[in-house]
Amino acid sequence: MTTELSGVDLARQALVAAREAAKKNGAVRKEKPKRRTGTALRRDGREPLGLAAAIGMMMTERGMVAPAAGGGVLAQWETILTAAVPELAGRARGVAFDVGTGRLDVVPDAPACGTKLRWSAPKLIAAANEKVPGANVRALHVLAPAPMKASPATAAADPAPKQAAPVAPVERRTPPDGYHRAIEAHRQAAPPSRVDPAIAQAAERQNRAMRELSRHAFPEPETAADDATAPIEQARVQRRRQADATRAAALRRARAERAAREAGTAAIVPRPAVLRTTA
Repeated sequence: MTTELSGVDLARQALVAAREAAKKNGAVRKEKPKRRTGTALRRDGREPLGLAAAIGMMMTERGMVAPAAGGGVLAQWETILTAAVPELAGRARGVAFDVGTGRLDVVPDAPACGTKLRWSAPKLIAAANEKVPGANVRALHVLAPAPMKASPATAAADPAPKQAAPVAPVERRTPPDGYHRAIEAHRQAAPPSRVDPAIAQAAERQNRAMRELSRHAFPEPETAADDATAPIEQARVQRRRQADATRAAALRRARAERAAREAGTAAIVPRPAVLRTTA
């Protein structure tokens, strides 16, 4: 035998379902709600009671608050944006809404769009609270820009860009005969060279005279034979010979003086040869 559920049982089941839905939406109050001191009108179980009335009565008795319309704000974001800032329609999207703080997170498609959203934050907040009653939007947070994905409505509104028609190659036309005749006449009418031949010959003679004077003033050194001694080497050999001759004369004089001292007679010192000087 099947027992029919009373209105109170149905209300309890509806309350459990409402709590589960509130947990999933993240809108359950963390603080323990205070019970109301007022007395609610109760009915006995024999009277019929609608589901909405039963849920409302249970929530009123336990002081529960209905979930905020956070999903409604995100669902109607395009309508809110078009109503507040029409020039930014389709250039920003709402990504999150915090029920506890009332903060709405928005992502623009460009930095300029984000700046415009920050300037229009009061208008957007007012439009959101007007379009979604009970949303209680209190702050607008603009996130970093990100490229927008084309929605089906935007894709239908913006047709695909047309491919540019291929550019035909430019054909170079052959110049007419008159053009060639004009070029030839210009070449023939060009003035001849104005250089005087006499002046050119005089300049050449002057250049030859300057080269001759330079050759006499700065003569080139004669190239010595391969077996000839260089001037510096000849001077070194001559000085070496003079030093050897001086050394030999000094030795001879020293020997003569020593021999005279041993013999006790005046020594005949040979006169040294006159040394030649070099320039």
